[in-house]
Amino acid sequence: ETAMSAYGLVTAQVLLTAHDVAIRSHYRTVRATFDSLLSLGAVPIINENDAVATSEFSLGDNDRLAALVAHLVTADVLVLLTDVDALYTAKPGTPGAERVAEVGDPAELASISIGGTGSAVGSGGMTTKVEAATIAGAAGIPTVLTSADNVTAALAGEDVGTAFRPQRRSRGSRALWLAHATTPRGSVQIDEGAVTALRERGRSLLPAGITGVTGSFVDGDPVDVVGPDGAVIARGLVNYTSGELPHLMGRSTKDLAKEIGPQYEREVIHRDHLALL
Repeated sequence: ETAMSAYGLVTAQVLLTAHDVAIRSHYRTVRATFDSLLSLGAVPIINENDAVATSEFSLGDNDRLAALVAHLVTADVLVLLTDVDALYTAKPGTPGAERVAEVGDPAELASISIGGTGSAVGSGGMTTKVEAATIAGAAGIPTVLTSADNVTAALAGEDVGTAFRPQRRSRGSRALWLAHATTPRGSVQIDEGAVTALRERGRSLLPAGITGVTGSFVDGDPVDVVGPDGAVIARGLVNYTSGELPHLMGRSTKDLAKEIGPQYEREVIHRDHLALL
């Protein structure tokens, strides 16, 4: 507040958890809060609310938080600053190390040892910054990675740091948060028909398509959805506990409602609370 006031700017502290945005009603409130603050000319200073964050809903690092919030507020660009001026093909300063000026697709970085090009400050280093740039790219937002000394040049669009181009297909904000800001408490295994329903028809996950349950979770927890081949195809917020599901899987919601009660005529994971991976 003191630093910003020297430039006539008003700040607003915002403490978030992933849970705040993974739940639809919370998401709307958070977005409305940011819209109001920005319309008033305030500069939101955002951090994770460590006091109430849980292991299942933890953002983990500020780089990831920055990428998710950038999408939440529909930012024009995400700028990540560190003590390294750019991403390099090898550890900066070593013979043959070259600056990576632009990344069009995360797959282009497969040959680069990102873990060895990290920052000397902060807990995340270069790895989390590249992950954040990937998240922002999936949201359709370009990212510039550079050092604090280059921030003026970066904001002016000069050729400094490493620029990450956005992906052509962007994901919705809540889907992005579900995919990248939650830690699964368990998983549900599904058959091929359920895979098709989720991927191709945009349906909710029903008990009939479930073939197995792993882990210990309660309703509202994030869980992974695993296909017949063992690959994780989605993550979502489950409506049942891990103890209930084994008795329901493979059965239709109508049959369950008739035999057990109308409260069981509901989805295992509603499509609004499901993010395809």
